[in-house]
Order: sequence, then C-alpha cells, then structure tokens
Amino acid sequence: MKTENISISNSDKMGFLISLSTMLSSGITLVESVDSILEDAKGNLKIFLTILKDDIQQGKRIYLSLSKFPNIFDKVTVNLIKAAEEAGTLDSTLKQVQINLKKDTEFTDKVKSALTYPLFIFVVFVGVFLMILIFVIPKISKIFLSLKLDLPLPTKILIFLSDFILKSTVPILVGLMISIIFLYFLYKLKKRALIQFIFSLPIVSGLIQKIDLTRLTRSLNMLLSSGVNISYSLDLIEDIVINKNIVAMIAYAKENVAAGKSLASAFRKYKKYVPSLIIRVIEAGEKSGHLDKSLLETSEYLDYEVTNTLKSLTALLEPIMLVVIGVMVGGMMLSIIAPMYGLISQVGGAGN
Repeated sequence: MKTENISISNSDKMGFLISLSTMLSSGITLVESVDSILEDAKGNLKIFLTILKDDIQQGKRIYLSLSKFPNIFDKVTVNLIKAAEEAGTLDSTLKQVQINLKKDTEFTDKVKSALTYPLFIFVVFVGVFLMILIFVIPKISKIFLSLKLDLPLPTKILIFLSDFILKSTVPILVGLMISIIFLYFLYKLKKRALIQFIFSLPIVSGLIQKIDLTRLTRSLNMLLSSGVNISYSLDLIEDIVINKNIVAMIAYAKENVAAGKSLASAFRKYKKYVPSLIIRVIEAGEKSGHLDKSLLETSEYLDYEVTNTLKSLTALLEPIMLVVIGVMVGGMMLSIIAPMYGLISQVGGAGN
C-alpha cells in the first residue's frame, strides 16, 4: 500500500493528537494508547493507526512511522516529534502540535469563509444566466425573429448564446467534462506551480505573503523551542510556504545563518516582503537569546493582521460583487425588455 497517498481530515488528526497526548500523560504506554484509539477508528484513520501500531510493535520510532504519511504530517511535525522522542517530551510536544494544528485549521477556515460569499454569489449569477439563456430567451427570440425586429447587439448576443447552448448541448457537456478532467490532472501534476500562479495575482499575493510569514514564524518557534537547530529548521519550513519571494528569503536566510550571520540580517534584505517591525522583534530576540519567544510574538501579531485583512477584504468584496452582479443581470433584462419597448412603439405608431 502506498502510504504517501493516504490522508485524513483535520478533525481526525486533531482527535488522534489529543487522545494520544492525554493517554501518554496518564502513563499509558504508546502501544496501548494507539490500540485504544484504533478501536473506534474508521476509513483512512484506521489504516494509518494499524500501520503505526505495527511499526511501534516492531520497535520503530514513532516519527519514522509518521514520515510515511506526508499527506497527514508535514516535515515540521515529523521533526518536532523526532526531537520530542529524543528529549522524552513526546506527550507535551503532541499537545503543542495539536495547538498548532488548531491554529492552522482556524486560519484556513478564516480564508475559506472570506471566499465563500463571493463564490456563492458568482455561482448564483451563473445559474440565473443559464436559466435565462435556456428557458427565457428561446421563447422571446421566436417572437422577435417572427416580427423581424431590428434587435440591439446585446439581444443578438443573448439569442446567439441561447441557440448555441440548445443546439450543442452534448458537445458542450463533453467539452466541459474533458476540461474538468484536464484541470484535475493539471492540478495533480503541477499543483505547486498552479497555486503559485493563483497566489501571485495582485489582490491575493499580499495576503498570501502574510499567511506564509505567519506559518514561517509559528513553525520556526516550535522547532527552535523543541531543540532543533536553526539551519535545519529553516530547511524544514521551506516546504510549508507558497509565495516564491518568501521561499527565496528562507533560502537566503539558510546561507546567511550557515555563514554565521543573523536571521534578522537575512530578513532585512527582503524588507520589501517582511514588515520592519517583525525584523526588529526578531533582531531583539536574537540579541537577548530568546529568538523562539520573539517568533511566537511575531506569529501572533501576523495572525491578528491576517484576520483584519480578511475582514476588510470580505467587507469590500460583498458590495462590489452585488453591484457587479446587479449590473450584469440588469443588462441582460434590459437586452430583453428594450426590443419589447421597440415593438410597442411600432404598434403604437401604426395605430396612429
């Protein structure tokens, strides 16, 4: 079985981490803890726990088992657990990982909720547009064409689209299915490149940059607090960020740190992408010997900033979307009504 393809939901992962850390804190052995969680597990969670239990019974370290499941545990989490096993603090580290996962999940939920409303409005508009083209326009177009009215361009476009959809329904559906399959495989094969393209768009890029900085500082704090050296920590967090500028900054920071220079000096070169306040806080943390605490404070500040940015974007998007959709729907209705007024005026003129 290819374990690298197995994934579980965030709620299942959180439940596993909470249960395992609680049982380990109570003095229950690792095998007994996993066996207890396995009793009520289903689906991919059951497969994951079965493999984990078998590995532990064979004497393997837990972090080695977790590394088999990259879709469940990233490199940062695996190395945190590795450091915890070596230090004998597995139960407390699992709690910290669970807290970090909870923050990440809340973070993702904030982004999803900010995008849900505009997406819903767009889907409703497409639905209304298709209903008008399929059910309304064909009936009205027969009247217009039979009377040989001089139709405005928008009305002609609507009639053309309506005819095209009704006469080419099967080819359109087949083309749509092929397009969806193509996009699915493109996403699977070029996922990172596709995500980077979407996240490099003007409005989105600034927000993604802040999200990446939040993940960077939070993960770096956890790794340093667990005793992982800064060079290796930077190497691990390179995989969890998306923005290419932040990736380049981490790569430069690794070189800087390896050469004996400070992390703050590396970040300062990329001050276009990192707020000066964050650089100063990290610099103060390095000088005082409390870099991990400075990173924690930085991640909390960035989390607050992202939340506020999302609220502002949502508040701005809602009225804009409503106005745009209103104008488009109004334009369609006007394209239908305008010829009717022309017909009425012609009839009125003929009567006089």
